[in-house]
Amino acid sequence: MLSVCVRSALNTYRGLWLPAQVAVRAMSSSGGPTSPYTSLAISRPAESITHVELHRPKKLNAMNKAFWREMVECFTEIAEDRDCRVVLVSGAGKMFTAGMDLMDFAEDAFQPGDDNDTGRTSWNIRNMLHKYQETFSVIEKCPKPVLVAVHGACIGGGVDLITACDIRLCTQDTWFQVKEVDIGMAADVGTLQRLPKVIGSRSLVNELALTARKMYADEAKSSGLVSRVFADKETMMAGALELAGDIAARSPLAVQGTKINLVYSRDHSVAEGLEYMAAWNMSMLQSQDVMKSAQAVMEKKSPKEVVFSKL
Repeated sequence: MLSVCVRSALNTYRGLWLPAQVAVRAMSSSGGPTSPYTSLAISRPAESITHVELHRPKKLNAMNKAFWREMVECFTEIAEDRDCRVVLVSGAGKMFTAGMDLMDFAEDAFQPGDDNDTGRTSWNIRNMLHKYQETFSVIEKCPKPVLVAVHGACIGGGVDLITACDIRLCTQDTWFQVKEVDIGMAADVGTLQRLPKVIGSRSLVNELALTARKMYADEAKSSGLVSRVFADKETMMAGALELAGDIAARSPLAVQGTKINLVYSRDHSVAEGLEYMAAWNMSMLQSQDVMKSAQAVMEKKSPKEVVFSKL
């Protein structure tokens, strides 16, 4: 289980804030996937930070059956892991992901039911799609902030994945592609629902989804798909780890409450969001974390000097 892997890694790094370049080396994929996963490698590069690496580099990190299952298992464990405050997602090898493994998908989607009934086959496809959708919804549901660091290509299902994350970073050579129309289908596991809310331009989203054209890093930055662009992967991973460390240093109650309310407000009216926030903070404002943080501000201390209890 992930918790066993995390505890082992945490024993190594407990109490340490690794320098950025050392931490990047610690996140290298030379050791391969962490058991029991076959498509993901899990590590703890610094205290309170869990690194989830897509790890099928020889297959360009294409998303196979194991990936769809393991992502749900992984993020379900992370959501319950009290030692994790921030998650960093990246891809091994020369690109982030080539998207869905079409051979695996075809085996699932186009096999008729036992009695070759159209209705039952359709029902099975619907259930399969719900399973695939949960693969990325589980990222959004995870109360820990999720940063994603993208390099090379991010195709098809990769766009579904990154739009479910909270902060998106990329390298200068990155390109993004909503590829599904090129294989005769509409994107069905999150891009068409989340990308319009990420970018905010219906016209641009429609263009990308209907033409399957590539969007390069500069356009991704100017449109709001990513917040930062880095020269190369090593620089990006160092920057991502530094950003994750800044988040992890804050009160976990404040950070996770902020994520939950941001996601809620995205899908509700301003009035509903404010009411939800009031109900949330009527209890959270009574936390010791508020007093500790306020005292640190008055004493001009860094958040990293404040010790917050695990959540």
